[in-house]
Parts: sequence; structure tokens; C-alpha cells
Amino acid sequence: MTMPARQLNLNIGINTTGMGGHAWKQRTGSSADITDPAYYLRLAQIAHRGRFDALFLSDHPALMRDPRQRPLHTLDPLILLTFLAGQVPDIGLVATISTTYNSPYNLARRAQSIDVLTGGRLVINLVSSFNPAVAANFGNEPLPPREVRYGRAIEFVDVAKKLWASWDPAESGEVPPDHFWDTNAAHEINHEGRFFSVRGPLNAPWGPQGHPVLAQAGASDWGIDFAALHGEIIYANVLSRPAGKAFRERLDSRARALGRDPAGIRIVPGVVPIVAESREAALRKHEILSGAGSEDGLLRRFAAESGLDPAQFDPDAPLDPARFVPDQNRQWAVGMGLGLSELLTHETLTARQAVRRLEGFHRLVLGTPEEVAEQLIDLWEDGTVDGYTVQPLAAPDDISLFVDKVIPVLQDRGVFRREYAGDTVRERYGLPFPVKNPGGAGEQSRDVA
Repeated sequence: MTMPARQLNLNIGINTTGMGGHAWKQRTGSSADITDPAYYLRLAQIAHRGRFDALFLSDHPALMRDPRQRPLHTLDPLILLTFLAGQVPDIGLVATISTTYNSPYNLARRAQSIDVLTGGRLVINLVSSFNPAVAANFGNEPLPPREVRYGRAIEFVDVAKKLWASWDPAESGEVPPDHFWDTNAAHEINHEGRFFSVRGPLNAPWGPQGHPVLAQAGASDWGIDFAALHGEIIYANVLSRPAGKAFRERLDSRARALGRDPAGIRIVPGVVPIVAESREAALRKHEILSGAGSEDGLLRRFAAESGLDPAQFDPDAPLDPARFVPDQNRQWAVGMGLGLSELLTHETLTARQAVRRLEGFHRLVLGTPEEVAEQLIDLWEDGTVDGYTVQPLAAPDDISLFVDKVIPVLQDRGVFRREYAGDTVRERYGLPFPVKNPGGAGEQSRDVA
């Protein structure tokens, strides 16, 4: 079969024991795995065998202290992924970084160093921290309001892009015999803004893919602006075709309004696969791995998380989408919470149906390997999405199962690679190479007010 030019992109989440807070009880391994380097190396090797585009690590620099659930975030993503990069070739590395509690120079230097040393394999997932517990770990100041956090995030990336472009040895002219390098290849950026004052230049050079690929996950109004300005891979919550198309139209429209070509944006939402020998077996597996234990348990959890009165809750009554629209001004993340309301805007569903459509805010795909593969291809084939970030509930078991059972189906269908091609993550995603402005100061800041 002739492989199509367009290929499905797949990242794989490797946070501790998997995305499911209660699935640790069903997995292979022990609680010690979450800080065991050999365990993460095994996950990376399984993912490489499956030819995934990249390993994905979310992050939250605060310990979640519920002892009934596994800690989802422990080791620093940049450090863990650097450790894995030295032992597993080819595969990309997605590290989540807070723009609220980092400095642009330090992050730009660390990230570009990894990208240079790995030959262009780094993706940075830039997030605005939303948890007051995180703020408490960085001083006495309260968590800033959303508009301040996103204003800082946008300027943070503006500065980082200028820094990444501030030293390019390839631009050197003729170097005098007594000079090690041409000093004209580097320049100060002299950034003075609302949040940052940075002189530059960076002491890590323009890299093999210009700068690391930038990922982003916001879907609030401020998050969309951030994504439209800077995001290249968008980690979204897409639960259906109509909702996905509406999200892409909204994002593309905002990018064009801000002077950016949306052709350089890829939508790669989270997806939770439940793979079994039959759909019925997958339904039972979902109930177990979710920690709910049964369909009734799933419905009780849904009612509790949605703030519904259990005494008046009818699991077979149509759900009102307006009931599930998150407050744009709330302190906690808005983007993930929008998924259900957007799904219900386009489809009439009961709670009994809804609990089988999402898990952990992500789209749930369950059934046999063939059924799961078909559900993945479905939204990709017409361009609703460009790929997925697979979030297994239980690791390593669900990662191995996906690689052994679902990946071969995708390969046989001709939509997913059998071997790695291209040297950088940017190439595999078909993303444009960053262009420095004529002054060499990186991409220009743009006003989103």
C-alpha cells in the first residue's frame, strides 16, 4: 500500500502509574516505580517500539496528597526526559513547564540545551499555573488572576523566542585567525516589558529545529489567544467531531486575526483508550480502572463531580449543556472543563451515555483493538484533529497493550508509520521551521488586547 503524505501523530503519556488515579491497584508493578529510572526507561522503550512521536509528561509542581490515589507528578519533566533521551533514540520529548513560576532566560537556556543535545527532539508544553498550592511553593504572593497569568505567559514566550534567536553561529561571517568566533553572530535582545527585563543574548545557540516545538493547552479566551500566538501543538479536549471542528475554527480564526498562519498549528487532543477482546469486556475494564467499579459507580461519580443533587439526578434524562459550562473567571483550569459542555452543545446525551464518552476530561475510546483504531482514525481522517496524546489509565500495562494491539491496526490501515522518518519532532509534525525577523531578534511580540 502507498503510504499517504499525511500521517497520524501520536504522543504517549508516561506520568507515574498512568492517568487513572485509582488504576494503580490493577497495574503491574509496585509503588516504588514512580521514582525508579528503570521503570521510566522501560516505558520509553515500549513507546519507541510503537513508533510514537513523543513521550508526554504533564507537570504540577506541588504534591497531591490524597493517599488513595497515586501522585501523578513527581520527577521534573526536563530532567527525566533528558535522562531518557540519552538511552532511547528517535522519540520526541514533551516537557510541561509553568510560565508562571519560571524565568524566560533560564527556561530558554535549559530547553535549547536539551534540543541541541538531542538533535531537535524537544517539545515544551507551556502552561499557566492555576493551583494556589503551586503558588504557595514559590513564595507568599497569592496566585495571580487569569488575565495576569496569561499576559505573563505570552510575554514569557515572546522573550524566549528572542533569546533562542539571539545567537546563531551559522550566521558568522569570515572569522579572523585570532578569533574563536564571529561576535556579530550574537546580539542583545534588550527586552523591556510589563513582566520581564532581559538583555541577552542567550549562551545556547539557534538549534537543529530553530527552537523547541511549542505546545499549549488553554481553551479559555486567554488560552486561545496564547495558543493562537505561540502554540504549534495544541493539547485540547475534543470529545466529538462537531466540537472539534468548532474548536479548530475558533483557534484558526484567532490566529489569523493576530497575523499568524494557522497552517502551523496541529491539534492533538488527549484520548483515553480502553482495549479488550470485546466491547463488553472494555466497558467492564473501564469501570474497574476508573475506580468506579460499575456503571452505577460511574454515574455516582458523574453526579458528584457535576454538583448534581443525587436525590433528583436522573441518569437517563437529557443533559443541559448550559449546566456544564465552566466559569471563565474561575481560578482552576477552564479548558479541560469545556469539553463536556461543548459535546452536549452538539449532541443530546444522557448521563449514562456521557460517562462512556469521556474519562479524566479526555475522549474515551473503548472496544477491541480494531474498534479503538477506527475511533482514532475517525476524527483524524477528515482533519478534525491531527493526532492524539494517548493517556493510558494504567502503565505499563495499557501502553504495552496499545503498542501490541492497536498500533499494528493503524499501521495496516496505512495511517501510522512503521519506522521513524525525519530527524526532528518539527519535521515529523510537518511544522514550519521558525523564521527569525530581519534584525535577528526572533519572532515579534504581538498585542492581544
